[in-house]
Amino acid sequence: MTTTTGPRADTGGDRTVLTGVWADLVGQEHAVATLQRAARGDRHAMSHAWLITGPPGSGRSNAARAFAAALQCPDGGCGSCTECRTALSGAHPDVTVVRTERLSIGVDEVRELVRRAAMSPTVGRRQVLVVEDADRMTDSGANALLKSVEEPAPRTVWLLCAPTPDDVVITIRSRSRALHLRTPPIAAVAEILQTRDGFDPVMASFAARASQGHIGRARQLARDEGARERRRAILEIPPRLTDLGACLTAAQNLVDAAAEDSAAATAELDAKETAELSEALGMGTRGAKPRQAQAALKDLGEQQKARQKRLQRDAVDRALTELTAYYRDVLVVQTGSGAPLVNEELAGPVEALARRSAPEDTLRRIDALLECRTALEGNVAPLLAVEAMMIALGRSR
Repeated sequence: MTTTTGPRADTGGDRTVLTGVWADLVGQEHAVATLQRAARGDRHAMSHAWLITGPPGSGRSNAARAFAAALQCPDGGCGSCTECRTALSGAHPDVTVVRTERLSIGVDEVRELVRRAAMSPTVGRRQVLVVEDADRMTDSGANALLKSVEEPAPRTVWLLCAPTPDDVVITIRSRSRALHLRTPPIAAVAEILQTRDGFDPVMASFAARASQGHIGRARQLARDEGARERRRAILEIPPRLTDLGACLTAAQNLVDAAAEDSAAATAELDAKETAELSEALGMGTRGAKPRQAQAALKDLGEQQKARQKRLQRDAVDRALTELTAYYRDVLVVQTGSGAPLVNEELAGPVEALARRSAPEDTLRRIDALLECRTALEGNVAPLLAVEAMMIALGRSR
């Protein structure tokens, strides 16, 4: 295994080790090489607009932030200079990072980004705009962005992140350079958890396998017993789907747990935001204007509800991912493929379900999980979508 002291990746030994701003991009050596060439000024590699895609956990946002830092760094992403540190922390005046806490990015937010994109850099080498959730732009927002992508300012770079190219409108997609990231190898994630985060080999191996290479999720599972317990509860669902009542109960429990998780995650932030806004509006003072203050607080409340709704759907989506991996393991056993199980600690229940059903049943159940995800993306009420899914999972041929 080879390590490097500079920002570039070297290949040697059994794998490549990335350093500098690229250190967190586990298993993305090929993509990093492309970004490094662009950051060093290779005109054949550089583009004014990039579309960075990849499955959950591949590191799309990390790649965009690292590239933004490298574009400002005189050494192409050393990771230690002021430019790198401020760009990665969000303090660089010429690096703007947008990550919506709502279900979508509206046209007003995009117009503000377009306005900023037209400005010359203040202290940096480029004006860099990172949109971590480009797939959440509304159609009107995408149309507002199009002109800036078509006719960019001389030193402006757009970095758009999305799960797949199809998640971004074709007019923007066709004008951006595509960079696709892969799911990091399980072994590489486990090694990072050991060497960089200090977890013991057993926990690192479990978290990397259970997260299916999603390094952020792996860190959460390794650090948080509560996260491991919630995952365990989700994986206990399939054997319990024995009748309609059990299916409906499981759906209600899953949606309620997701709502509780999202409420807990936002409670402190909501209270802080409300207190800060009340203070800024002069609530309780003689100079306050009640009508204006109440309108502002109501708008903040709506934003907070939208954020909580998104987090609830994200929690449900994580549950769908865990269940998909479970039925994938069932299919592995049924087909005798010999592939390693994601949930090897649940080999007994997995094998029991595999014996009681046919591969066709398992494929149908996986399709039901995918249909539920599609329904949620179409704003179907979470409980209705999950109830339909649970009934399909429990239905026998």
